[in-house]
Amino acid sequence: MPTNSIQVVGLHKSYKQHQVLKGVDFEVEKGSIFALLGSNGAGKTTVVKILTTLLKQDSGTATVNGFDVASKPDHVRRAISLTGQFAAVDEILTGRENLIMIAKLRYLKNPRQVADDLLTRFGLTDAADRRASTYSGGMRRRLDIALSLVGNPQIIFLDEPTTGLDPEARIEVWKIVKELAGGGTTVLLTTQYLEEAEQLADRIAILHEGKIIASGTLSDLKKLFPSAKVEYIEKQPSLEDIFLSIVGKKEAK
Repeated sequence: MPTNSIQVVGLHKSYKQHQVLKGVDFEVEKGSIFALLGSNGAGKTTVVKILTTLLKQDSGTATVNGFDVASKPDHVRRAISLTGQFAAVDEILTGRENLIMIAKLRYLKNPRQVADDLLTRFGLTDAADRRASTYSGGMRRRLDIALSLVGNPQIIFLDEPTTGLDPEARIEVWKIVKELAGGGTTVLLTTQYLEEAEQLADRIAILHEGKIIASGTLSDLKKLFPSAKVEYIEKQPSLEDIFLSIVGKKEAK
């Protein structure tokens, strides 16, 4: 099996006359957290849709878990799970019923036990038999991620998972993401929150105007930012400083 869970080469995608992706390349190592960082409209969700077989690229190749997304979408779907920007829970059902339903759809043995285990793992046992419509934003997002973990997928895509959450709920999601990677799950995370990428990612790629303009570890990206010294103290740039510096340079050309 390949050492990379995801491999993307020369990905292009246009909507009518608007070119969204202009040759995107990156790879994601197994068991790592990879952050695709960019502003609104940069093309992050389009990349995720292509990698999760919801959209076909115009050109270029993408493999997930060793399978080509265009020619072997069924094989890709068996290995992945996707959590979108908005929680995809059935609000009429209880938290437990949501999980049991997904477990049954995945043809798992003992769906009730699967649901109970995930409710415990995500701290939702006390709210298990309440309708999801009564959940807070953070609880709903936790349930959404729990639904994504039914069947133990090898690769999870989180498309801006903390959008709209308060700081406390955001930290809860960060903790869950770290635990997933710690257990060997590969996580591809899209975000426009610079602190989120800084806190979570093993590697970061900055997507700007349809292209990856910088990628690497946080340490790699810091090397692209000129050091500044004030008296005897070297200023360490934040990811926000680096992002604005890199994006600003591209726009100035």
